[in-house]
Amino acid sequence: MKVHKWSELKAKMSPESRARVAEMVKHEMVEMPLRDLRSARGLTQEMLAQTLNVQQPAIAKIERRTDMYISTLRSHIKAMGGDLEITARFPDGVVKIINFSTIERQEI
Repeated sequence: MKVHKWSELKAKMSPESRARVAEMVKHEMVEMPLRDLRSARGLTQEMLAQTLNVQQPAIAKIERRTDMYISTLRSHIKAMGGDLEITARFPDGVVKIINFSTIERQEI
């Protein structure tokens, strides 16, 4: 079986097909575990470990955890090129919690 690069396949797709795929990817990226997010961003555990200046097993441990400090999660997300925002969802609306952005500024 011949393996094709995504860029080659994408180049052969119609604009409509590319738009459909982009929409499916956008839908899938709404919710996922950290390990899947890291992988979707094209990063290995080793690459992320180098960015965070930790050993690879530390990344594996973080990805398995169900409970962690917000600062740990924030640094993990930042190392992937993102920013962490904490929101609370209520029946009558969504509220962005800003305490954590204040903490980030104080840490610098």
